[in-house]
Amino acid sequence: MSDPRLLRAFLAVAEELHFTRAATRLYVAQQALSRDVRRLERELGAELFVRTTRQVTLTADGERLVPYARRVLAAQEELLAAFGQARPLLVDLNSPGLVTGRRVLHRARELAPEHELMARFESGLTWAAGELIAGRLDASFGRYAGLDPALRGRLEHQPVRYEPMAVVLPEDHRLAGCETVPLDALAGEAVYAGAGNPRTPEWTDLARRLFEGRGIEVAAPAPLAVGDEEFQRIMAKMRNPILVVVDFPAMPSTVIRPLVDPVPLSLVSLVWRKGLVHPGLGALRRAAAQLAAEEGWLRRPVEGWIPAIDVDTISAHN
Repeated sequence: MSDPRLLRAFLAVAEELHFTRAATRLYVAQQALSRDVRRLERELGAELFVRTTRQVTLTADGERLVPYARRVLAAQEELLAAFGQARPLLVDLNSPGLVTGRRVLHRARELAPEHELMARFESGLTWAAGELIAGRLDASFGRYAGLDPALRGRLEHQPVRYEPMAVVLPEDHRLAGCETVPLDALAGEAVYAGAGNPRTPEWTDLARRLFEGRGIEVAAPAPLAVGDEEFQRIMAKMRNPILVVVDFPAMPSTVIRPLVDPVPLSLVSLVWRKGLVHPGLGALRRAAAQLAAEEGWLRRPVEGWIPAIDVDTISAHN
């Protein structure tokens, strides 16, 4: 068997258990995908899937092939990388204005100028995690502890930064004149934290944990905005405070104020799928470690607040 394409076709169907979704994932026609799977079955002399009009399931031989296929494809990527033929590494930065992932990516490009590391903007780690597992992205940044355990089980992560959190306020808000905003001063407010956005439930979960017992509500879902311009328009219309990190980019007619008493922290990790082999990933991990050391990103402030589940996540990593 000389064509890795057949194994990629098999793995896509094995992971999706749906030929149409697998074909979409690989950007091929469904007929071509089915043809490749049938060819692989002929070459191996084994039936790999049970196909009915209602569902697709793996046979015992199909289950047995999955780990072998993953190892073969990882070895192929490693071989190509060793001879300078690695494909571009696709790195999700969540949104264009966020600083941490962008700085890590820029440093990684300096460390490995011979490799192509390309930015993507998927707006939320939960959404990106699905793309990582599907192979449409290679790495992302965000709150790993906030992912569903089923997703975490298929991903690796490296803590990068305790990001202090802040609040964006309309410039005429009662707290806009403060240099910092004590958390308790938000009591009685409804603060926007992405509720209802299927891309960012890990951020909404962090907000709920932060606001619990403090008299602060998570604002009701807003229309899902795509792009900075639409997000700013919707937020200006709602006029709710917005929970962000301190490096969040400026928005018209608003001010951004750090939160204090305590200082809430968002633990940002570099996240990638298990088994990924690519020289660009090594550069990305070295860049994250360098910046964390130089900037003190992983020194947790004494007065900082972080959920217990996030503390457990970094403890398990160490």
